[in-house]
Amino acid sequence: MLIISENLAQELVSVEDAIDAVAATFVAMTRGQARNFPVVREVAGYADAVYGVKAGIDTSVPFLGLKAGGYWPHNLPKGLTNHQSSTLLFDPETGRATALVSANYLTGVRTGAASAIATRALSRVDASVLGIIGTGGQSVYQLRATAAVRQLTRVHGWDAVPENAARFGEACAALGLDYVVEPTAERVAAAADILITVTPSQKAMIRNGWVRPGTHISAMGADTKGKQELDPHLVAACKVFVDEAAQSLTIGECQHAHRLGLISEIDLRPIGDVLDGTAKGRTGSDEITLFDGTGVALQDLVVANLAVRRALASGRGVVADY
Repeated sequence: MLIISENLAQELVSVEDAIDAVAATFVAMTRGQARNFPVVREVAGYADAVYGVKAGIDTSVPFLGLKAGGYWPHNLPKGLTNHQSSTLLFDPETGRATALVSANYLTGVRTGAASAIATRALSRVDASVLGIIGTGGQSVYQLRATAAVRQLTRVHGWDAVPENAARFGEACAALGLDYVVEPTAERVAAAADILITVTPSQKAMIRNGWVRPGTHISAMGADTKGKQELDPHLVAACKVFVDEAAQSLTIGECQHAHRLGLISEIDLRPIGDVLDGTAKGRTGSDEITLFDGTGVALQDLVVANLAVRRALASGRGVVADY
């Protein structure tokens, strides 16, 4: 079995690599060559943790595996990040475990990649002002990935913790971008051409009417039943795209608008359909487009598989008897 550490994973897979890899597996999903298995996500009942398992297979490559991990809210004083996860890959031919990949960085980069893929496909080509609600650890991945697909000039940010919003400015400065810390989420929404929400919120933070016509929204925070970042009436007013409809309706941002009867599954368009050319994305400059990014197993597996292939090609990683 090949073991890939956290540091090595960062060296093997860049933001740009992740964008290409995740886009390819979204297309494979659309073509029926890849599928995600039902998600297990539970409150652990210990250390206030939330633990989950996501699994899937992409027969076009092929790869098969699972990612296990979740959220441990008391990790920071221990010198660890709150999100912890690992990916286990199997040989699709035999079922034998072949690789264990540390997935903290890869989870961040694949989430940023999914948002950037939607931004590239759905935002106006002249979109240059990014707004970010929630400036914690994931926001840096979102920033770097968005900058890889759009020519950004300015970033507006807001966070419930002002220190986080100020610290995020360092990442913007590193990319040579002007940065404005806003006093409210409403001010961020009003300024943005591209609006990304990446918080653990369980109530709507962005109201219907705050977002300008022509904005693209990537709602990336909702990945569990009860989480919510957008007003359901805003969701219903958007042209909605998803990574996977089943997850969006049950654990994603769309769960609330669906529960209220404002949208149904027929209103959701897989982003893979747009990438594959079988569905249209933005069709007007005034449309508000929304990508509900719940985070599917195949995103995790495709970047882990890429890391494994590159490690094997370069003779890196640790090989353990199994």
